[in-house]
Amino acid sequence: MKGIILYQSKYGATKKYAEWLKEATNYECLETKNVTVQAAAQFDIIILAGGIYASGISGLSFLRKHIHELSNKKIAVLCVGASPFDEDAFNQIYAHNFKGSLQGITCFYGRGAWNESAMSIKDRTLCKMLQKVVSKKDPATYEPWEKALMCAVGQACDWTEKRYLQPLLEWIEAAQ
Repeated sequence: MKGIILYQSKYGATKKYAEWLKEATNYECLETKNVTVQAAAQFDIIILAGGIYASGISGLSFLRKHIHELSNKKIAVLCVGASPFDEDAFNQIYAHNFKGSLQGITCFYGRGAWNESAMSIKDRTLCKMLQKVVSKKDPATYEPWEKALMCAVGQACDWTEKRYLQPLLEWIEAAQ
């Protein structure tokens, strides 16, 4: 079966995962902005990789817009976030993003990176505001993402690891 990896990466972690997937699968790998639905429809398996920003998954709009043309394809999503994996948080992200025609699409998680100095002014400002709100809480009550946010302040962190791709690679193997 032929497969394609579509990705949308803002700061590089998602692109790194997409390239690792390409190495592991020999699938074609393209940014979502460089692919048409007609091109994607040529493939049997479609993997979409996108970063998590404000509880949305970047690039998911491509699937949302074209899901009817791709409904006979095997589709999975890899979402990439800065927080350590937390099942409750992941379930919330899934419920928020996979409604309606996207319901039931398989989704995986890979931990990404954090580098405030590389962020846009808008993203850096939003993160600073969020850090300020979280800093007022008792650290003993932090959610896993809040703890990660506060630990990463002022640092450049890269948590990407190929091991996060293993469940997705197993899914691909079973889909073929």
